[in-house]
Amino acid sequence: MLLRSWRGKLKLLLATVTLVILLSWLWVFVGSTQYGRSLLLSPCFGDRPSQDLEREALASQVHKVEEENQQLRLLLSQSPVQAGAAERSNGSQLRTAPSEDGDAAAAERGNRTSCPRQQTVQKCELLHVAIVCAGHNASRDVVTLVKSILFHRKNPLHFHLITDSVALQILQTLFQSWMVPSVHVSFYNADDLKVIVLDTDITFATDIAELWAVFGKFSDKQVIGLVENQSDWYLGNLWKNHKPWPALGRGFNTGVILLLLERLRRMGWEQMWRLTAERELMSMFSTSLADQDIFNAVIKQNPVLVYKLPCFWNVQLSDHTLSEKCYSEVSDLKVIHWNSPKKLRVKNKHVEFFRNLYLTFLEYDGNLLRRELFGCASLPSPHRSQKALEDLDEDDPCYDFRRQPLMVHRIHLFFLQYELSASPDPADVTLVAQLSMDRLQMLEAICKHWAGPISLALYMSDAEAQQFLRYAQGSEVLSSRRNVAYHIVYKEGQFYPVNLLRNIALTNAQTPYVFLSDIDFLPMYGLYDYLRNSMQQLELPQRKAALIVPAFETLRYRLAFPKSKAELLSMLDMGSLYTFRYHVWPKGHAPTDYAKWRTATVPYRVAWQPDFEPYVVVRRDCPQYDQRFVGFGWNKVSHIMELDAQEYELLVLPNAFMIHMPHAPSFDISKFRLSAGYRSCLQTLREEFHQDLSRRYGAAALKYLTAERSL
Repeated sequence: MLLRSWRGKLKLLLATVTLVILLSWLWVFVGSTQYGRSLLLSPCFGDRPSQDLEREALASQVHKVEEENQQLRLLLSQSPVQAGAAERSNGSQLRTAPSEDGDAAAAERGNRTSCPRQQTVQKCELLHVAIVCAGHNASRDVVTLVKSILFHRKNPLHFHLITDSVALQILQTLFQSWMVPSVHVSFYNADDLKVIVLDTDITFATDIAELWAVFGKFSDKQVIGLVENQSDWYLGNLWKNHKPWPALGRGFNTGVILLLLERLRRMGWEQMWRLTAERELMSMFSTSLADQDIFNAVIKQNPVLVYKLPCFWNVQLSDHTLSEKCYSEVSDLKVIHWNSPKKLRVKNKHVEFFRNLYLTFLEYDGNLLRRELFGCASLPSPHRSQKALEDLDEDDPCYDFRRQPLMVHRIHLFFLQYELSASPDPADVTLVAQLSMDRLQMLEAICKHWAGPISLALYMSDAEAQQFLRYAQGSEVLSSRRNVAYHIVYKEGQFYPVNLLRNIALTNAQTPYVFLSDIDFLPMYGLYDYLRNSMQQLELPQRKAALIVPAFETLRYRLAFPKSKAELLSMLDMGSLYTFRYHVWPKGHAPTDYAKWRTATVPYRVAWQPDFEPYVVVRRDCPQYDQRFVGFGWNKVSHIMELDAQEYELLVLPNAFMIHMPHAPSFDISKFRLSAGYRSCLQTLREEFHQDLSRRYGAAALKYLTAERSL
């Protein structure tokens, strides 16, 4: 029995606010349409059979994600004309025209797909899809939903995303960097008179245009399309004293909704749902299923408003549902709804198939969805980098180096829950680093050494991102931290975009200061507090300075980490620790002046020298890293050079240190060592960087070129 308590009132408030936001936002949809209608053949029209080619291949494809990705990459390497011809050729081999007997049999199967003999959705018509998405987890879930829609679609799409501030930041960046052709995204406005509204926990198994075509079946009075609820929830017999909100029969599930917005406005929908909700809340006190309860209460009073969608448009995989009556074969399915709290662990005799289908899109290479729609004109790319890519000389021996920084990588900010105080300490500092899958084991150790906020850019494929998610959720250390921001940058190109990753982690830090580190370094215990105290003592907000944390290294995989400077010096004298890279690249850290550091008790200033690349603490608005440097070589050196060009003081902290932990060499450093061409291109990029530095900073930058030439 529902109790009259503050919890119930709070739940009511949240549900009501959610619904108000959704319906008020949909209210602004209504206006004059600017998109005409003409012809789009349904998958069964004319000489096309009821089973579309993609759905025929889906059952085998769910077990062969990587093979499918490779095939699609090959297809993408062809011209649009070749790709279209290949698709038509394959279709002609696999498809046969439906017979009248086949149509009759399909009709007898009830909810199984039938082949309407009428023109439905126009080819290249813009389809509108609205999704309500709030928070980090829903932002992650919506990516899989969008992948499943994009995989099947043949029409341009306009996604209308109703978000909170967290999801807005994440999804704006994701879609801007994804650059999928013929996809529009709006967070505030819409221009059409009808819209498909989707939950984030659903997966499409067909072209969304088939669902859009259902609008044509609405009567003059119908304004909402819904699938009947497939559990006994609204029948009120699940347990003793179970009292659900009023509903028509079994009620309707709101995971998939078709809305005719102009009709909703004309009929006074806003007042209708408010009055209904207020009346029912007099006795119910709160909702159990949020907006779904209110939708059902309105429909109970006005049954004529609803168009009952076939249940295969919302196969609800919660426990104790009648979902298995929606289909006789899994190939009949259109939309799968994971509406159980158990999600992929729900009980269903076909759950393995559903799970594989979901995992297909979860780990699907989203870059493959950037392919152009065949036969539909795309809007010009808004990214200047696309034009720059086209202008590159493919005969340039350094073409691959020049191409990498011009690529637009897909970016998923704040992949996991992230929380930070609303009013941080003015001297607060975030550790900034980047990593790939092979450095994942360092995360727990860093979290144990650094209690403060962390901003990480992770370079991963879609499948690796899911592996990381499972790793982080299964780690007691990582799952207990809410001040670690993980930003996924999806793999693209031949080189590791190290400075792009650093810039993403730097840009999305949310404290005034950043500690620019690398993932294979462990900071000393207590460094977070020491840095904050040092910044206050040095009055850093009033000066332009970079605080250097001296770097050391060990060749031992197991190290008794020093707990103080005195202990570190003892280990240095015994040979279990070394100054960083003293034996292979002393110039990188020699200007730190380790001899002076041994006895220093106060910060001391050092001068820039060629190839100096210390790890520093600076304001978050410092210069960004130069993204022309990819892979191995000169990625940090160029950054320190620009800090010096902007007249930053370089101050060494006397009681701070960090230690590099051993690991296998990266692929990029191996290429640097083995390829003369790699080293030659790096030298070319260095010279071009010097020229750019001279243009930006004038005569003050000449010392860098002079110093380089004297070496």
